[in-house]
Order: sequence, then structure tokens, then C-alpha cells
Amino acid sequence: MLALIIGWYWFSSDDKPSVSPTPIVVNQNSTKPAMIWPPPLTGESVAADLGTRNYYVILDGSGSMSDDACKGAGSKIQQSRAALKAFASAVPAEANLGLEVFDSRGIHELLSLGTGNREQFVNAVNSVSPAGGTPLSDAIAIGRRVLEEQAARQLGYGEYHLVIVTDGVADPHKDPTAIVDDMLNATPIVLHTIGFCLSTSHALNQPGRTLYKTANNTQELAKGLEEVLAESPDFTSANFESVQ
Repeated sequence: MLALIIGWYWFSSDDKPSVSPTPIVVNQNSTKPAMIWPPPLTGESVAADLGTRNYYVILDGSGSMSDDACKGAGSKIQQSRAALKAFASAVPAEANLGLEVFDSRGIHELLSLGTGNREQFVNAVNSVSPAGGTPLSDAIAIGRRVLEEQAARQLGYGEYHLVIVTDGVADPHKDPTAIVDDMLNATPIVLHTIGFCLSTSHALNQPGRTLYKTANNTQELAKGLEEVLAESPDFTSANFESVQ
């Protein structure tokens, strides 16, 4: 791939890097129009640390999450809470962490991206009240927008991870395939999905493009979340010992 670094924005093609260490790349071999990423910064100040990693979690709080987990004791939401508590403690202190949920209250952000918010993250996860459906396409579209807004503040530098924990297929007319395809083609956002009590046959499992793990209990869910952080230089698996 022939590439030219020319400015502050990343112009994408079919060859998408997993992160954006250089915010602008023009693929001169592409037959598609160049796309600018991230969107221009408007009305907000530039982030103090341009290289910050960002982890934005989407937690499925649909009605089926109140069902018993397929393995181990407790419901799926209870097991998810335990694994996400360990995940929050393992996210590097200097990284941004945020949380979006769909549950009995619809789709809503419970915690905006930030540091020093790990206790608030755990409290937010514990507040989830399972009910309703699985509007994956809408939830992912919101998550993408949040990460793109953060990317604008970081001028495209840093890492952007969208982490989805779900136990079901999307609602009718909420299939995420189109929104995921567009996100992967137009941005360097890395999509991680943990299919909780699901098989690998899921719309979010696109081998070679998305990172998809299956999990059937707290330990497997924690392992999947551990792998989200595995490339972080200051990551240690000791943070997950409480759920293994």
C-alpha cells in the first residue's frame, strides 16, 4: 500500500489500521473517494494528551440478561457485572473509559469517556435494569459518534476501542451490519464483541475485521475483556484474578 502523510486527518480506504498512530494517511491506490477522519474539532479544546487510549463499553441490558447464565451461578447480568468490575480496574489509569447501555430505560450513556471514573463505572454497571430488546445498530452508531468526537479532540491520535457485551441477536430492523461496515471502512475504531452465551454466528463476528469472542460464564467473559487490554504496555492480568 502506497501512503502519504500530509496533515491532521486520516483518509481511509479498504486497508484500515487497527489504531491511528499517524492521523492522516492517503491511500493513493484506492478507487474510493478519500474520507476524512476524525471530523473537524468544533467548539471544544484540544485534549491535553493526544495519545490517550479510549475504551467505550456498550453493555446489553436487554430482558434476556436477567436469565440464568448458561454456565455457573447467577444471571447473565450478575456475571457481567463481576467481569466488568475487573475490567474497569485493569484499564490503565491514564486511559479514557466510558459506558453506554440499552436496558429498561432505552439507550443511554451512563458514563462519559474520562479518567478517574472507575468506581463510577462499576456503580453504573450495577444500576443496569435488564428489560427490552437489542437495538444494536442504534447503540453502535452512538458509540461511534462518541469515539469520533473524542478523536476530534485528540486530532486523530491515540487508540479507539468500542467494546460490546451482548447476549443476543439484534432486534428486527436493527441489524448492525451496515453501520459496522461503514465504521470499519471509514475509521480506525477497533470493534471488540463478546458474545455472552452465543455462538460465533453473529452479525458482529466478521473474521479479519472485528474481534469477536464467545463466553459462557464469568471467567470466560473476564478473559474476553482481558484480551481487549492485552496490547496495553501497562496491562497486568493480576487485575482479573478475582473473577478467575
